[in-house]
Amino acid sequence: MIPTNPKKRQRVHHHSTTRYPSSTDLSRSDSFQKLRRTNSNASFNDSVFVRGASPAASSFNDATTADVILRLYVDRTAPLASESSAEDDVQIYLHSEVLRRSKYFAALLSDRWQNPNFNNGVDSNNNNSCSRFICLNFGVSANIPSSISNHVTVLELLYSDDFSSVINNVTIALDLLPVALELLFEDCVKACVRFIEAVPWTEEEEKRVIEMIPFLREEESIELLSRISVHDDSCEDMLHGLILVAIHNHPNMAFVKAFVAKLLRDFSSRESARRVLERAFEETLKIVKESLEEYSSPDFRGDHNETEAIQRLNLHTAMTNGRHLLWLVERMVELRVADNAVKEWSEQAVFTSDLQRAIRDDAWRNIVPGLPGILMKSTCKLANAVAAGTILAARQVRMKLVKDWLPVLIVCKDNASPLLPSHKTLYLELEQTFLRIISTLPMSDAQELLQQCLSFSTKNVDDCPHLVTAFNTWFRRATRPPQADDDC
Repeated sequence: MIPTNPKKRQRVHHHSTTRYPSSTDLSRSDSFQKLRRTNSNASFNDSVFVRGASPAASSFNDATTADVILRLYVDRTAPLASESSAEDDVQIYLHSEVLRRSKYFAALLSDRWQNPNFNNGVDSNNNNSCSRFICLNFGVSANIPSSISNHVTVLELLYSDDFSSVINNVTIALDLLPVALELLFEDCVKACVRFIEAVPWTEEEEKRVIEMIPFLREEESIELLSRISVHDDSCEDMLHGLILVAIHNHPNMAFVKAFVAKLLRDFSSRESARRVLERAFEETLKIVKESLEEYSSPDFRGDHNETEAIQRLNLHTAMTNGRHLLWLVERMVELRVADNAVKEWSEQAVFTSDLQRAIRDDAWRNIVPGLPGILMKSTCKLANAVAAGTILAARQVRMKLVKDWLPVLIVCKDNASPLLPSHKTLYLELEQTFLRIISTLPMSDAQELLQQCLSFSTKNVDDCPHLVTAFNTWFRRATRPPQADDDC
């Protein structure tokens, strides 16, 4: 029954025994819910109650021309429903011809949903005439803020084709879309989806969009899904692409590297970050190795000037990618995902031999004087991580890391004249780190490697305490009496 309220527009009263079809009766029935899903082009040509003026002469909430009275009320039977207010029950004058834009109302006004108590709009249980109006009830959820207001807005849009004047931000579109879906108002649904797809979302709005997608048809949701759903490898492909742009192509390389480093630190999957960095590490290391191999074994069959240009190019390529390699190693150590990188770095006997030959050649000094230093920085980063326990490397890996790279360190010191202060600090740090790693090896391996470390000694013995400590440790262990067996 439509209640009276002197503060609202004049209403038509009906006997309390009259029962009007409501959304509770209709919208939840299985057959009615299937209307939108099963046939988006369905139309209702059944006997529709039409007594008002044509749509062109109709206006929203016009009592003089309306043939439908719709009561919108808040359904407080739902759990957690809030307390009622004056805005929880409103009466609107509408036109059946206009309401037919909504498949819900088209069905509601058709013969298939006619209530037996209706006789052309006359309440047979009441002597008062209601011949002019069809009276409908529509209950809305009490748990949705502004639910009545949103329903009124969508009903008003039935009278207009200018959706853009109302649907002008994402919040409004997301508020109106559930109502449009409930009323099967296809034009409004399309307008809401079109607006939502075309504009940016906040994080909260995106959550609401995701919640709405299951209620949309495939053709309506496909663009929205493409914006938030990707295939399984997309994140790794994206990160790998960002790394390549940062280290190879971007003019503001330092700033971009810092930004990509932050993305890697903040990325939710450590294993994905590991795979991406390992992939880039292997690709970059391969370029450095190939460049030094070509430099160390040049093809002299061509023109001398051409050969020299190629040699320069090889050194520059090795230097440039050596810098990229260092940045990748730093990221891997920072994220504690450098295990495989250490293992790979310890298996570079051919590479370290090529590097030693290149360093002994004086040509590099005038072309890429920083090449030995940049590669030894990567070695130092990985070795420090091993010595500190950040990377738990196997004994064979630790041994081979020192065995392959210790000769390179010695050649760098012997062939660097004059020794740059930055390189002097780097080489001293690497000496200390190698000696610490040697102290973790079996006595026989340590004995072999310590003999190669004599070049760490200086004119003043007091200037190389790390070397003294390393030999004292070895001799202390060597002279310790063997552990007695606990035989009974």
